[in-house]
This record gives sequence, structure tokens and C-alpha cells, in this order.
Amino acid sequence: MTDEEVIEFRRRKDTFFKMDDHSPIVDQASFSGLSYYVPDPAYRFRVDPMPANGEIVVVQTSDGSQREYRRSATVTLPAPDGAVGLSLFTVEGSDGFFVPFRDVTSGNGTYGAGRYLDIEPNTDGTVTVDFNLAYNPYCAYSEAYSCPLPPVENWLRIPIPAGEKSFEPS
Repeated sequence: MTDEEVIEFRRRKDTFFKMDDHSPIVDQASFSGLSYYVPDPAYRFRVDPMPANGEIVVVQTSDGSQREYRRSATVTLPAPDGAVGLSLFTVEGSDGFFVPFRDVTSGNGTYGAGRYLDIEPNTDGTVTVDFNLAYNPYCAYSEAYSCPLPPVENWLRIPIPAGEKSFEPS
């Protein structure tokens, strides 16, 4: 996505959160939009995924339960503050990848439990990891949701100042 497309995507998300009956926002009437970092192409990477072992990983959730994901691929990203590796997980019934992650901004500008990325493979087999599209799980907005927590292998030791920031209710 271009920076303009990221901004439009965010506008549509804010409208959904404000207006839709399925929004996780408890007080939609006073909701004035989410906070985001300015889109930065330095946090957008088109890379070749490396196949992983397909192991099932048990992930803890915000309510103490567990969910299972399949580790399907890994990527190494040349991020501005140092190269990082991420595991890409698949969810049964989806062609794309689910990437829960934490970074140095978690709890210090972004949601403390971590954020997510949803990644669709490109037609040439590469993937685009665009942290400008990083988003908070629904449990960041309401305790009514149970959200998977990022596994330790996706705890990044660098800041990722891109995507959605912490939610501050109006």
C-alpha cells in the first residue's frame, strides 16, 4: 500500500469503529478516531518468506485461555533500528498470515500487550510486511474480547514506530 492508501484504510477503519454495530468501541458516540503514527515507508518490507516447520504453537490469550496457530513461515526484515525476525502464523481457513508482535513501543506509545499484522502473500511468492498497518487487538478497546498474545519469538528488541498507537477513550 502507498502512504495515501494507508491513510484511506485508516479513515475507513475509524468510520467502522464509530458507526458499525460490530465495533469493539464501547462508547461509539464519543469516539473521535484512533491515533496512528504517520505512515513511514521505512517500515514497509517486501521479502521472501522462508518456510517454517509447520509446528503448532500454543498461544496464551488475554483472558487466560489458549489458541493454536501453525508456524508457517519466517521473515527477516532490515528495519531501520536493526534486522529483526518474525514468525508468520496461519489460521485454519485463511490463505494469509497472522503476525502478533510486541516491540519496544509496547506499553510506551502502543498497546502494551502487542499489536497484529494480517499479511496476504503476493502473487510472486513474496510477502509485504507493512508495519504502517499494525493494529491493536479488540481487547485494547474492550475487556469483552479474548485476544491472542504475541509469542516470545515475535517480541522485537527494537521500536516499531508505525501503525496504530495506544487507544485513549474520549
